[in-house]
Amino acid sequence: MLYFSKKEQLILTSIVVVILFMSIFNFLRKDKEGTAGDITIEDYFSELDQTEEAESEEADEIMVHISGQVYNPGVVVLKPGARLIDAVNLAGGLKKEADLDKINLSKKLSDEEKIYIPKIGEEYIDVYESEGSNSSTGKIDINTCSKEELMSLPGIGEVLADRIIEYREKSRFKSIEEIMNVSGIGKGRFEDIKDLIIVR
Repeated sequence: MLYFSKKEQLILTSIVVVILFMSIFNFLRKDKEGTAGDITIEDYFSELDQTEEAESEEADEIMVHISGQVYNPGVVVLKPGARLIDAVNLAGGLKKEADLDKINLSKKLSDEEKIYIPKIGEEYIDVYESEGSNSSTGKIDINTCSKEELMSLPGIGEVLADRIIEYREKSRFKSIEEIMNVSGIGKGRFEDIKDLIIVR
Protein backbone atom coordinates (compact mmCIF):
# COMPACT_ATOMS: atom_id res chain seq x y z
CA MET A 1 0.00 0.00 0.00
CA LEU A 2 1.33 3.39 -1.07
CA TYR A 3 1.95 5.93 1.58
CA PHE A 4 2.07 9.63 0.87
CA SER A 5 3.44 12.19 3.20
CA LYS A 6 1.31 15.19 4.09
CA LYS A 7 3.33 17.30 1.71
CA GLU A 8 2.78 14.86 -1.16
CA GLN A 9 -0.92 14.61 -0.35
CA LEU A 10 -1.19 18.38 -0.44
CA ILE A 11 0.56 18.52 -3.80
CA LEU A 12 -1.64 15.79 -5.29
CA THR A 13 -4.78 17.47 -3.95
CA SER A 14 -3.68 20.76 -5.49
CA ILE A 15 -3.05 19.09 -8.85
CA VAL A 16 -6.50 17.43 -8.79
CA VAL A 17 -8.15 20.73 -7.89
CA VAL A 18 -6.31 22.56 -10.69
CA ILE A 19 -7.26 19.86 -13.24
CA LEU A 20 -10.86 19.92 -12.07
CA PHE A 21 -10.98 23.72 -12.21
CA MET A 22 -9.53 23.77 -15.75
CA SER A 23 -11.99 21.14 -16.92
CA ILE A 24 -14.96 23.11 -15.54
CA PHE A 25 -13.62 26.36 -17.06
CA ASN A 26 -13.16 24.81 -20.52
CA PHE A 27 -16.62 23.25 -20.38
CA LEU A 28 -18.29 26.54 -19.49
CA ARG A 29 -16.36 28.46 -22.16
CA LYS A 30 -17.36 26.01 -24.93
CA ASP A 31 -20.97 26.12 -23.78
CA LYS A 32 -20.96 29.93 -23.86
CA GLU A 33 -19.40 30.01 -27.35
CA GLY A 34 -21.94 27.53 -28.63
CA THR A 35 -24.80 29.56 -27.25
CA ALA A 36 -23.43 32.79 -28.74
CA GLY A 37 -23.38 31.21 -32.20
CA ASP A 38 -26.99 30.08 -32.03
CA ILE A 39 -29.66 32.28 -33.70
CA THR A 40 -33.00 32.22 -31.97
CA ILE A 41 -36.34 32.88 -33.68
CA GLU A 42 -36.54 36.19 -31.81
CA ASP A 43 -33.13 37.22 -33.16
CA TYR A 44 -34.14 36.29 -36.72
CA PHE A 45 -37.34 38.34 -36.68
CA SER A 46 -35.56 41.23 -34.98
CA GLU A 47 -32.96 41.35 -37.77
CA LEU A 48 -35.74 41.03 -40.37
CA ASP A 49 -37.60 44.00 -38.88
CA GLN A 50 -34.41 46.10 -38.89
CA THR A 51 -33.82 45.24 -42.58
CA GLU A 52 -37.38 46.19 -43.51
CA GLU A 53 -37.08 49.47 -41.61
CA ALA A 54 -33.83 50.29 -43.42
CA GLU A 55 -35.42 49.54 -46.80
CA SER A 56 -38.45 51.66 -46.01
CA GLU A 57 -36.22 54.57 -44.99
CA GLU A 58 -34.36 54.35 -48.30
CA ALA A 59 -37.66 54.40 -50.22
CA ASP A 60 -39.12 57.49 -48.55
CA GLU A 61 -39.12 59.39 -51.85
CA ILE A 62 -38.76 58.95 -55.60
CA MET A 63 -37.52 61.38 -58.24
CA VAL A 64 -39.22 61.68 -61.63
CA HIS A 65 -38.25 63.80 -64.65
CA ILE A 66 -41.31 65.26 -66.38
CA SER A 67 -41.26 67.37 -69.54
CA GLY A 68 -43.43 68.38 -72.45
CA GLN A 69 -46.74 70.15 -72.01
CA VAL A 70 -46.46 71.17 -68.36
CA TYR A 71 -45.78 74.66 -67.03
CA ASN A 72 -42.73 73.82 -64.91
CA PRO A 73 -40.90 70.88 -66.54
CA GLY A 74 -38.04 69.29 -64.66
CA VAL A 75 -37.35 66.85 -61.83
CA VAL A 76 -40.04 66.45 -59.15
CA VAL A 77 -39.80 64.62 -55.82
CA LEU A 78 -42.71 62.34 -54.89
CA LYS A 79 -43.67 59.73 -52.35
CA PRO A 80 -43.54 56.03 -53.34
CA GLY A 81 -46.79 54.99 -55.00
CA ALA A 82 -47.44 58.45 -56.44
CA ARG A 83 -49.41 58.76 -59.67
CA LEU A 84 -48.73 60.70 -62.85
CA ILE A 85 -51.32 63.30 -61.81
CA ASP A 86 -49.20 64.04 -58.72
CA ALA A 87 -46.13 64.70 -60.86
CA VAL A 88 -48.17 66.88 -63.22
CA ASN A 89 -49.47 68.97 -60.32
CA LEU A 90 -45.95 69.48 -58.96
CA ALA A 91 -44.86 70.53 -62.46
CA GLY A 92 -47.43 73.33 -62.48
CA GLY A 93 -50.23 71.47 -64.23
CA LEU A 94 -50.97 70.64 -67.86
CA LYS A 95 -50.93 73.21 -70.63
CA LYS A 96 -53.98 73.61 -72.88
CA GLU A 97 -52.03 71.97 -75.71
CA ALA A 98 -51.48 68.73 -73.73
CA ASP A 99 -53.02 65.67 -75.37
CA LEU A 100 -55.02 64.01 -72.58
CA ASP A 101 -55.90 61.07 -74.80
CA LYS A 102 -52.28 59.96 -74.90
CA ILE A 103 -51.50 60.02 -71.19
CA ASN A 104 -52.68 57.97 -68.23
CA LEU A 105 -52.92 60.31 -65.24
CA SER A 106 -53.59 57.38 -62.90
CA LYS A 107 -50.34 55.57 -63.79
CA LYS A 108 -48.11 54.70 -60.80
CA LEU A 109 -44.62 56.14 -61.08
CA SER A 110 -41.23 54.66 -60.22
CA ASP A 111 -37.93 56.20 -59.21
CA GLU A 112 -35.78 57.68 -62.04
CA GLU A 113 -38.68 57.53 -64.51
CA LYS A 114 -38.77 59.93 -67.47
CA ILE A 115 -42.19 61.20 -68.55
CA TYR A 116 -43.02 63.21 -71.65
CA ILE A 117 -46.41 64.90 -72.07
CA PRO A 118 -47.15 65.26 -75.81
CA LYS A 119 -48.91 68.15 -77.54
CA ILE A 120 -52.19 67.71 -79.42
CA GLY A 121 -51.37 66.71 -82.99
CA GLU A 122 -47.77 65.85 -82.12
CA GLU A 123 -46.45 62.64 -83.63
CA TYR A 124 -46.72 60.17 -80.77
CA ILE A 125 -43.96 57.70 -80.00
CA ASP A 126 -44.31 56.82 -76.34
CA VAL A 127 -45.80 58.82 -73.51
CA TYR A 128 -42.99 57.79 -71.19
CA GLU A 129 -40.14 57.87 -73.68
CA SER A 130 -39.61 61.16 -75.48
CA GLU A 131 -38.30 61.29 -79.03
CA GLY A 132 -34.93 62.79 -78.13
CA SER A 133 -34.22 60.79 -74.99
CA ASN A 134 -32.17 57.66 -74.59
CA SER A 135 -34.50 54.77 -73.65
CA SER A 136 -31.94 53.09 -71.41
CA THR A 137 -30.71 56.17 -69.52
CA GLY A 138 -33.58 58.65 -69.79
CA LYS A 139 -31.07 61.35 -70.82
CA ILE A 140 -31.88 63.97 -73.44
CA ASP A 141 -29.99 63.87 -76.75
CA ILE A 142 -29.21 67.54 -77.36
CA ASN A 143 -28.78 66.82 -81.09
CA THR A 144 -32.32 65.54 -81.65
CA CYS A 145 -34.52 66.57 -78.71
CA SER A 146 -37.40 69.03 -78.93
CA LYS A 147 -37.40 72.60 -77.66
CA GLU A 148 -39.71 71.56 -74.81
CA GLU A 149 -37.27 68.88 -73.70
CA LEU A 150 -34.42 71.37 -73.65
CA MET A 151 -36.57 73.69 -71.52
CA SER A 152 -37.09 70.84 -69.06
CA LEU A 153 -33.39 71.00 -68.17
CA PRO A 154 -32.41 73.04 -65.08
CA GLY A 155 -31.67 76.66 -65.99
CA ILE A 156 -32.61 76.29 -69.67
CA GLY A 157 -35.40 78.64 -70.67
CA GLU A 158 -36.95 79.40 -74.04
CA VAL A 159 -34.14 81.75 -75.15
CA LEU A 160 -31.36 79.28 -74.38
CA ALA A 161 -33.33 76.42 -75.92
CA ASP A 162 -33.62 78.43 -79.15
CA ARG A 163 -29.87 79.14 -79.09
CA ILE A 164 -29.06 75.44 -78.63
CA ILE A 165 -31.28 74.47 -81.56
CA GLU A 166 -29.77 77.24 -83.71
CA TYR A 167 -26.26 76.03 -82.84
CA ARG A 168 -26.92 72.37 -83.64
CA GLU A 169 -28.57 73.27 -86.97
CA LYS A 170 -25.22 74.74 -88.05
CA SER A 171 -23.08 71.99 -86.54
CA ARG A 172 -24.13 68.93 -84.54
CA PHE A 173 -22.77 68.58 -81.01
CA LYS A 174 -19.87 66.14 -80.90
CA SER A 175 -19.73 66.06 -77.09
CA ILE A 176 -21.91 67.30 -74.25
CA GLU A 177 -19.15 69.73 -73.23
CA GLU A 178 -19.60 71.51 -76.56
CA ILE A 179 -22.92 72.89 -75.34
CA MET A 180 -20.86 75.44 -73.40
CA ASN A 181 -20.10 77.05 -76.79
CA VAL A 182 -23.71 78.25 -76.81
CA SER A 183 -23.95 81.82 -75.56
CA GLY A 184 -25.38 81.91 -72.03
CA ILE A 185 -24.31 78.41 -71.02
CA GLY A 186 -21.28 78.59 -68.78
CA LYS A 187 -19.49 76.03 -66.66
CA GLY A 188 -21.91 76.41 -63.75
CA ARG A 189 -25.00 75.79 -65.87
CA PHE A 190 -23.26 72.91 -67.62
CA GLU A 191 -22.57 71.27 -64.23
CA ASP A 192 -26.32 71.39 -63.52
CA ILE A 193 -27.31 69.61 -66.75
CA LYS A 194 -24.33 67.39 -67.68
CA ASP A 195 -25.83 64.30 -66.03
CA LEU A 196 -29.12 64.77 -67.90
CA ILE A 197 -27.83 65.09 -71.48
CA ILE A 198 -26.09 62.96 -74.10
CA VAL A 199 -25.02 63.23 -77.74
CA ARG A 200 -25.43 60.45 -80.31
